[in-house]
Amino acid sequence: MSLTLDLAFSLDPALPADLLQAAGPYGDPNAADEHWQGLLGGWLVQLVAELPAGLSAQAYSLGLSVCGDAEIAELNARWRQVEGPTDVLAFAAQDADLDAALPPPPPPPAGLEPEPLELGDIVISLETAARQARAAGEGLERELPWLASHGLLHLLGWDHPTEARLQAMLARQDQLLGCVHRAT
Repeated sequence: MSLTLDLAFSLDPALPADLLQAAGPYGDPNAADEHWQGLLGGWLVQLVAELPAGLSAQAYSLGLSVCGDAEIAELNARWRQVEGPTDVLAFAAQDADLDAALPPPPPPPAGLEPEPLELGDIVISLETAARQARAAGEGLERELPWLASHGLLHLLGWDHPTEARLQAMLARQDQLLGCVHRAT
């Protein structure tokens, strides 16, 4: 299946150079946008068949921001009333009751691009990701896609209020990441 992704990507230029370098292509100011675009777009292609009708589209739009602990701590306090930094935040643009949503609009006439469905925003703290990667004995090049896949699943209606739902979400993340590691 072919679909398009309009990605609004930002990488905080004030992040430490050693962390950006450790992040590999995900932290490269000259290539990260394209790398993230391919990764997230590939995941959407894999996920689209299992999405509820309200999220099934030919084109998507989302934002991804890689920032530091100070910025994500501010967002965490403002939106979740939780003090301190976290690894990833997801701000879904679509209604939580996706099964009751209206079906997607019909495809555009030939020659016109489809209007992208806005999914929301994912924010990842590179500094927290680096600490977590070190603690798990992993590199940032694995931790960052892990966090992005978690954020994307949240934008697509996944949640983990119970241990069983958390395990299902983590298993789906493993599947998405397995495709990344086979492709590289």
